[in-house]
Amino acid sequence: MNRRVVITGIGAITPLGKTVEDTWKALQESKCGISNITHFDASNFPTRFAAEVHDFHLEDYVDNLDRFEYSGRNIRYAIGAATQAVKDSGILDDDFDPATFGVYLGAGEGQQDFYKFMKIIAQAQNDGEVDLEKFTKVGLEQLNPLFELEQEPNMPAGHLASLFNAQGPNLNCLTACAASSQAIGEASELIRRGDVDIMLSGGAHSMIHPFGVTGFSLLTALSTNNENPAQASRPFDRNRDGFVLGEGAGMMILEDLERAQKRGARIYGELVGYGSSADAYRVTDIHPEGRGAIKCIKMAMSHANVNPEDIHYINAHGTSTAVNDKVETRAIKGALGDMAYKVPVSSIKSMMGHLIAAAGSVEAITCLMAIRDNVVPPTINYETPDPECDLDYIPNEARQKNVTTTLSNSFGFGGQNISLIFSEFKD
Repeated sequence: MNRRVVITGIGAITPLGKTVEDTWKALQESKCGISNITHFDASNFPTRFAAEVHDFHLEDYVDNLDRFEYSGRNIRYAIGAATQAVKDSGILDDDFDPATFGVYLGAGEGQQDFYKFMKIIAQAQNDGEVDLEKFTKVGLEQLNPLFELEQEPNMPAGHLASLFNAQGPNLNCLTACAASSQAIGEASELIRRGDVDIMLSGGAHSMIHPFGVTGFSLLTALSTNNENPAQASRPFDRNRDGFVLGEGAGMMILEDLERAQKRGARIYGELVGYGSSADAYRVTDIHPEGRGAIKCIKMAMSHANVNPEDIHYINAHGTSTAVNDKVETRAIKGALGDMAYKVPVSSIKSMMGHLIAAAGSVEAITCLMAIRDNVVPPTINYETPDPECDLDYIPNEARQKNVTTTLSNSFGFGGQNISLIFSEFKD
């Protein structure tokens, strides 16, 4: 069985908006959601800014708030985006077997209780050293088991299954920055082979907390342009100095085409290609020649049965790090050949930062919006060309363009590569 997979519902919570339409409007208007960190006191960190979601209220999406008392931002954003996608799709208005409705997320872990751990460590000090026995005793007394449970990366998927009675497969992958794109690709495969009819898929994540910022600072991966946060994320620009942490969630309803047509669903587009590969190189470095990324893009194109000239827009991983942007450019040229110079490429991370595990899902939704409206979003803060990044990056302003087929790339730490190809639906 090789069924066709279409997208019938979408939802997003991002630093640019709390709906898909608000986010999409901001992207077209080249707006930036990056500013100083407010989630915690970052005044002593090397990087003191991020792309945060503001004014999000879970009560806008659920009635039983007590149930989510200990849920972190990742779960809350997942619920917000998923509720939008499910409502948008109209699937709950139709009769279906709950066993044929599954959830596949690329969701990250919840934020750790940094200050509580520091307090416990302070109480467990013994002559300048941490007494493990005392730390364990104090931890068992003071840590909340429900809060600790809610930090697990499988919890967003579990909550969504319960909220929407999705009794089919329930899965989560956490392959770094490629996670939600991989989840969408794998969810589509479950439908193609007939295991399920409907999948809720996407991602949710927030690493804007002391541990997250510390970790990426130690890797020297973050921009340190504290004087101009809104100009800090500058993918493909010669003066880029690192990425900017973002947070949020993107969700979509994937559905068997025949079922979607039978119930008269609105179809945003069709997922026609999925490629996955590993660099098998280093833990934090991508292969310098982009060998895994090239293979991944070519696999997605083969799966979709499209040629380079059929692709009208590429949503780049485009993190704004020196190595990633250079290698991704090399990979696009390696996969598309001379056509690479004729296909517009952009990175929306320039406006909303890097949503880590959730990045690919929001970027996939952006591709669907580009197909719907025939508009390709820009790469803002692009000022100084880099000789090693020599493609058309749609500098600073959105562009009207006929778009029927898009390529979305997600390349994660550890060399995990995912490419998705979406096309305008044609019966």
